[in-house]
Amino acid sequence: MNPVHKKFSRRARVTTGGAVLAVVALAGFGAVSANASAPAATPAAATSANAPARATTTSTHLTIDAATKAAQAALDAAEEENQRVTVAVVDRNGNTVVTLRGDGAGPQSYESAERKAYTAVSWNAPTSQLAERLEQAPNLKDIPGTLFLAGGVPVAAGNAPIAGIGVAGAPSGALDEKFAQAGANSVTR
Repeated sequence: MNPVHKKFSRRARVTTGGAVLAVVALAGFGAVSANASAPAATPAAATSANAPARATTTSTHLTIDAATKAAQAALDAAEEENQRVTVAVVDRNGNTVVTLRGDGAGPQSYESAERKAYTAVSWNAPTSQLAERLEQAPNLKDIPGTLFLAGGVPVAAGNAPIAGIGVAGAPSGALDEKFAQAGANSVTR
């Protein structure tokens, strides 16, 4: 037996061996890391590209203040008639800008209001009119994110839709749409 082994216990030999392996592993890792960080070749610096005017478009959106005013006007109209609703305002791209959930509005009203607003802006038409179109094209209801129930109205600048207002929670779609229209009307004042 090797005389060095006689002087150290088995525990000391295992501990020493582990330490040696750790040092060797760290030294190897350092060498690999140093090689990995060394650049093989200097790449060209990235620059931004300026798109010509003919390759871009500008769209109009409601300001947050106008969207909030519209949502509040719709909620106020509903509260005047003791209705508990949720109001959602989406931008031209269907992204939610403002949602106001009235006191006591049902849990389903939040998503329904957003989907009605999205549907109205997507087709630039009140959702009550779009619901009538389902008779001729029943597959419309399968489009993700849409809800073909009365209660959504678009807001337009010129003839282009720039927002949708959706209301949900009243006992009828006609009431929901009446309140959504009150919100849309507040934008034009």
